[in-house]
Amino acid sequence: MYLDVKNKEINDYLRILCKDIPDFLFDYANVKEMQRLKGISMVSACEHTKLIPFKFFHTRYEHSLGVALIVWNFTKSKKQTIAGLYHDIATPAFSHVVDYLHGDYEKQETTEDLTEKIIKNSKEITALLKRDNILINEIENYHIYPIADNDSPKLSADRLEYTLSNGLVTQDAFSLNSIERIYKDLTILKNEDNEDELGFKTLEIAEEYIERASKMWHLFSGNNENNIIMQFWTDILKKMNELNYITEKDLYKYSEKEIVDKIKNCPDDNIRNAFSTFENATEIGRSESIVKDKYCISIKSKKRYTNPLVLINNKPIRVENASEKGKNIIEDIKNFKDSTYAFLNLTL
Repeated sequence: MYLDVKNKEINDYLRILCKDIPDFLFDYANVKEMQRLKGISMVSACEHTKLIPFKFFHTRYEHSLGVALIVWNFTKSKKQTIAGLYHDIATPAFSHVVDYLHGDYEKQETTEDLTEKIIKNSKEITALLKRDNILINEIENYHIYPIADNDSPKLSADRLEYTLSNGLVTQDAFSLNSIERIYKDLTILKNEDNEDELGFKTLEIAEEYIERASKMWHLFSGNNENNIIMQFWTDILKKMNELNYITEKDLYKYSEKEIVDKIKNCPDDNIRNAFSTFENATEIGRSESIVKDKYCISIKSKKRYTNPLVLINNKPIRVENASEKGKNIIEDIKNFKDSTYAFLNLTL
């Protein structure tokens, strides 16, 4: 068992990201605020419906470890690694559903303001930081470290990690062998803004990465299966809140499984029946006009893709500019548009 991760495939994957774990990471990962993330899905809580295939429950905790290990592998910086580890510490159950609750469909940054508060209020974390002579403002915002995070569509540890692991879990876009081959080709390059950025040493590997990643990007970038899952969770949780069965604070208190149990045992017949239909749905309907008497949604969601750097004649160039194949894959994602409406045969 690697950093208290029980799934063997994720264990093996994390070992690819970093073979030598620094001792301090065990302490910072073991705090209760991080352990809570073990009950939160990385893939839109698709484990509770048949609309998106998945192999096993993949958690925000595992993602956070992955980001930290990537940062450590390339920087050997304790502060940057802890910032990477804690970047999702404020994530509630159902993750970006809270962004949808607040109307933040495209940026999906609603919870980030809570990160500093959670760290400051944790006796365990503040004690560790004091022990290591680290200030809260040095680790509470991973955006200040470009290897950990940067603006899309650049490649960062966060963007790299969820692309690899989500692709491993949902689409078989990546295998452990392909991840290891791709990961070994990464290095730190200087981008157009003279900032450090993860990039590839060889064009062939860079092309393989975006070709494999595009399978996952299609699934989570404007695809209506993903949109309807996220919007359904938003609406059913809103309804549960309106009827005083749960509160938004409960999303930070309970695991997703515990909240699903509350929905399944809800006294309201309409909520239970709607969830049962959602849980067993295997496909959605698509339409260019609104469909009445159905659960029908239309939203513009976040586009997820990367346009990484690659060395060409010892000069870092964006794959989109270095490869016709790369350009076509990225343009396909950028220009993808699903049906205007999507619907399920239920009412809520």
